[in-house]
Amino acid sequence: MANKSGTTVSLVLGSGGARGMAHIGVIERLREDGYDIRCIAGASMGALVGGIYATGALPVFRDWLLALHKTDVLRYLDFSFSTTALFRGEKIIDALRDLVGCHQIEDLPLAYTAVATNVERQREVWLEEGPLFEAIRASIAVPTIFTPYEYRGMRLLDGGLLNPVPIAPTLETLTDLTIAVNLNAADNDRKSAPSEMSSAGSGENGRLKGYQASIQHFLDDLQEDLQSLGVEVGELNLPFSVDTSRAEQGLFDLLNDAFATMQNAIANIKLAAYPPDVLIEIPRASCRLHEFHRAREMIDLGYEHAGRALGR
Repeated sequence: MANKSGTTVSLVLGSGGARGMAHIGVIERLREDGYDIRCIAGASMGALVGGIYATGALPVFRDWLLALHKTDVLRYLDFSFSTTALFRGEKIIDALRDLVGCHQIEDLPLAYTAVATNVERQREVWLEEGPLFEAIRASIAVPTIFTPYEYRGMRLLDGGLLNPVPIAPTLETLTDLTIAVNLNAADNDRKSAPSEMSSAGSGENGRLKGYQASIQHFLDDLQEDLQSLGVEVGELNLPFSVDTSRAEQGLFDLLNDAFATMQNAIANIKLAAYPPDVLIEIPRASCRLHEFHRAREMIDLGYEHAGRALGR
């Protein structure tokens, strides 16, 4: 492909848990082809990767991710021991702040917006100033996984709840192209990762789908990893119980499944309302929500899909 040096870009990075590591590969491909990223808007993992890129520390973050093993992830899980979510999320943010340093959004060299959701007012919130990692923490507050984040009198949750592919915050920045990355694309051209359907059995009651299945598998894997480290699962005192032997959906399962369905529907509506010039789609079955130990695979996948989309 011809070098696009001088072509300015507004980059939109969507939400999708560990699939968001594909954003790193997308950015690497854009930079390799000479695109000039002037503006970034992101939700959840998109806000995290985009914010770190804006600080200039993406290579450091990439190397950190590539060094993570499955059990390493456990070191960054701080159980909340509350009824609202599994983890507080402060430990991972502290680790990233130590890695990248403290930054103010208004001091970044490009326009940056982290999108979060105000649960009381039922509206999305664009965080465009203040401490970078406070904005990121608010944007990654996945319901039932991370506790809501109290920020300037607001109780904020994951930006993907209302805007999983936040194109609108980039519209005020004049650039040549708007490029969006959707992490919840249909899985037409990629074999599913061994996850959502493999252990659920058959029949209608046995079909664990999407986000709910990711949560279920995360808890299963977490239990196995902790036991391998000699930690008794009973010591965790989780705020709810998950019965993996039951096929039917409980309340917790249903809420998370509904979240995934809603997020996919909203993403389609947002993309129709604000169609980007280039849409890069990462299959939603390519990686489970929590599989951060698969960084190399996901970075390569993002690079590959970005190349395809730019080539078209």
